[in-house]
Amino acid sequence: MKRPRLCLLFFGSLLSVYTSWAQSQKATEGKKVSKMDSIQQLQEVVVTATRSERQLGALPMPVIVVSGKQIQKMGSLRLNDVLQEQTGLMPVTNHGNGIQIQGFDPDYTLILVDGEPLIGRTSGTLELSRVTVGNIKQIEIVKGPASSLYGSEALAGVINIITEKPEGLKGSLKGRYGTNETIDITGDFSYKYRKLGVYAFVNRYHTGGYDFTPAEYGNTVDPFTNYTYNTKLTYDFSSRVKLSLSGRYFTESQTSASVVSLEGASDTISGTGKVTDWNINPTLIVKFAPQFKTNFRLYASRYHTSSLLSYEKDNSVYDETFFTQTFLRPEVIAEFSPVKKHTITFGGGGTSESVYATRYTSKKHFSTVYGLFQYEWLANKDLTLIAGGRFDHHSLYGGQISPKLSGQYEILPWLAFRASLGTGFKAPDFRQVYLNFTNSTVGYSVFGIEEQKAGIDTYEALGQIARYLVDSTLLNQTGRLKAERSVAYNAGFKITPIPRVMGNINFFRNNIQNLINTRPLAEKTNGQYIYGYQNISRAVMQGIETDWTYQLNKHLSVSAGYQLLYAYDQDVLDQIAEGKIYIRDPKTLKTSRMKRNQYGGLLNRSRHSGNIKFFYEDSKTGISGSLRGIYRGKYGLTDTDGNGALNEGDEYVKGYMLWNIAMAKTFRKMMTVQAGIDNLFNFQNTAQITTIPGRIVYASLQFVLAKN
Repeated sequence: MKRPRLCLLFFGSLLSVYTSWAQSQKATEGKKVSKMDSIQQLQEVVVTATRSERQLGALPMPVIVVSGKQIQKMGSLRLNDVLQEQTGLMPVTNHGNGIQIQGFDPDYTLILVDGEPLIGRTSGTLELSRVTVGNIKQIEIVKGPASSLYGSEALAGVINIITEKPEGLKGSLKGRYGTNETIDITGDFSYKYRKLGVYAFVNRYHTGGYDFTPAEYGNTVDPFTNYTYNTKLTYDFSSRVKLSLSGRYFTESQTSASVVSLEGASDTISGTGKVTDWNINPTLIVKFAPQFKTNFRLYASRYHTSSLLSYEKDNSVYDETFFTQTFLRPEVIAEFSPVKKHTITFGGGGTSESVYATRYTSKKHFSTVYGLFQYEWLANKDLTLIAGGRFDHHSLYGGQISPKLSGQYEILPWLAFRASLGTGFKAPDFRQVYLNFTNSTVGYSVFGIEEQKAGIDTYEALGQIARYLVDSTLLNQTGRLKAERSVAYNAGFKITPIPRVMGNINFFRNNIQNLINTRPLAEKTNGQYIYGYQNISRAVMQGIETDWTYQLNKHLSVSAGYQLLYAYDQDVLDQIAEGKIYIRDPKTLKTSRMKRNQYGGLLNRSRHSGNIKFFYEDSKTGISGSLRGIYRGKYGLTDTDGNGALNEGDEYVKGYMLWNIAMAKTFRKMMTVQAGIDNLFNFQNTAQITTIPGRIVYASLQFVLAKN
């Protein structure tokens, strides 16, 4: 008993000495605060992390803000181009271009536009190239579970795209041409006079596609053209009552051609595909008192795709599909500050979602009712605490509670500690529950949990089951997937050691229960498989991420970021410890029990990733530019030896480094000429042929007219 007491006395003495030292440091370093005012004044205001306007430096959770000005210097056109250059965000290709956050796949990150969700995911991935960046004011990226504010799909984090709003009288027109016959044309108009504000935006994006395998028929990426229209109308009835109405319409058309093989014969097919996506969002803000503000919102959205492929020899139909998703959400959020330094946010709403598609036996529907509460306390000038939670009741999966607690303490004027503890959840989506799909060309099948029994029985009756890969008695029972849940820990420091230098270090760990994974259920007599979904009982994603920015002078800044990630299946680790997993030496062909250090973790996760960026701007000469390097370490692509665990060999894709450069010159604040090269050294990766399309050379011209 003596040792614990001695330890407590020892650490207590250290804490007392440290407290006295910290207080003296604060007194002696007060003069340094004024030197950092210029840095603190540059802190962006964000809304995503707390659903209220807060200064970035005061938030006790990891948040990245990418300004519209920075996006212009990068020369980016689509949302995926911007996100893949941010620390800890990894581009992935899975039925579209998606993004990972802290090791989570794209379907665990909620994508918002002005606080409202984009719908229309394919296999969990929302195609980020659907979103143009021409009207983006800033992008806010909140890492870690945000289910306490946003519910399902925010288990890994939230990406909120804040678009431009009516301001003064101004307009712009921009055109760009680049590699692969890429043409991007953007125009916008803004008008704000007294109570009325109007904003209109239009974008046309076209690419001729590209082909990495000219010896084969068809393109790697086929040509497509899309249009984006965005409007905002605002009216201030008074200083207390404000109304806004925003709408977005997106449409895309694509032509395709390829070769299919069926029963030993090859045929060429071609056709067209179309995507339409629209949403409308009326919002009414009423300030009943200086301390009490209420936000009434209604959001409606519809996403639709259709495709028709025909044989070129006789124009007969090869395949015809469609997919329609609708989403409706009314919501009321109130912010109340009963006394100074205390803010309460509360509210609720409901969602109604439906899907009707060729891959579902009938129209499917989910609904959710939710309520949320958040308490923010500025205890003193050094300490900020935020506590909150949300309750969701899903029509199929019942109630889910998602609490969260976060805080920030300023130890010294240049050093602040912040930490958060929260839970997130994700209910199974439509495909994991109701999907009924068989690939007519290759021959494999995928069934959601509710369709699994009927699908297995059908192939069994036809005598097309060669063998079962799991217990057949379990396959013939309609089960129910459990909602995925995570407990996340984030802790780190915000550091400004010297003027013009800012840094963040964050340690994170996510413990995931019931992670939903695709699994093979049975092998068909044609050699293909029937797939279904199952819960993985335990998975862990943890690591360190850090970002640093140094303003070398008033024109030039440099920033660097790095993430170390460990992502693994705890059940696989247990099997390795029990000696149940074997690997085969590719040279000697001998098998041996797998060791812990031979396990590479979950697929498609890089252990190491980072970036370095240089930004230059001289307002006098009108010259600006950027040079950005993005590194991604090796990652596992597939389990080629079938032992259920990622290990060394051909299961990995090699790491790579990309360099992007852009330069611009502005004349009289009215005309800007820009030129740049993405993927300067023409790196190509067959595993990511859509996210890394080779070297892209471009030039653009922009005209801006403004009267404020």
